[in-house]
Amino acid sequence: MLYKKKNRNREIIYGINAVTSALENEPDKITAAWLVKGREDDRRIMKIEQMLNQYGIKVQSAMRHFMDEKSEGGVHQGVIIEMVATPPKDEHFLEDMVEAAENEDSSDLYLVLDGVTDPHNLGAAMRSAWAAGAKAVIVPKDKSAPFSPVARKTASGAAAVVPLIAVTNLARALNFLKEHGVEVVGMAGESAGSIFEHEFSRKTAIVMGSEESGMRRLTRENCDAIVKIPMADGVESLNVSVAAGIALFEVVRRNSLKQD
Repeated sequence: MLYKKKNRNREIIYGINAVTSALENEPDKITAAWLVKGREDDRRIMKIEQMLNQYGIKVQSAMRHFMDEKSEGGVHQGVIIEMVATPPKDEHFLEDMVEAAENEDSSDLYLVLDGVTDPHNLGAAMRSAWAAGAKAVIVPKDKSAPFSPVARKTASGAAAVVPLIAVTNLARALNFLKEHGVEVVGMAGESAGSIFEHEFSRKTAIVMGSEESGMRRLTRENCDAIVKIPMADGVESLNVSVAAGIALFEVVRRNSLKQD
């Protein structure tokens, strides 16, 4: 799960939003920074440079070919930083988080990704989770996309705000959530039940499977309910991050109605 470059415990972050979020949330972890030559008049880059200087981080000017190589072809938008790597959280973090909120009268939302191996989808799903106010994104250690620069770039800042929790046994983690008052709702296109008709609990975990094969058997068996997003005839499925966004915001919408 941890992205390592050249065997060092460092990770490369690139892109305007991802770098800005890192500066706002984890400036003490930034060890180096590069700005592309020729874009000194770009206001967004100027703002980032000001923030880097504010935190005493040395800024290096670099040619575009260096930036392209450093980001391994990623869309860096002229900004790259190197940080002390932040590995995903583990089961103990999840347990502490859930137990602390168990007796609170709060609407807690979690996103679980089972077998989502594309880093773009991981990043986009994390961004949706951030926008919906989810407390965490939970993935299995052995069946998930790496926490790579691509995932961070696509997450557009969410990676610095929403905890990514990698668990050894996803079925056990889901069972733990249920034992502590969290309803576990799986998403599957073949389900008879519609997400728009389901009565969600105030504490809910939305579970998404891979686009290719959906949720694994043990994951399905540990869901309290399985629902689908109704779609027009001829449409087989949605991108997993798009479907996750729809599901998360439907839970948010339902919970907001309960408060009115």
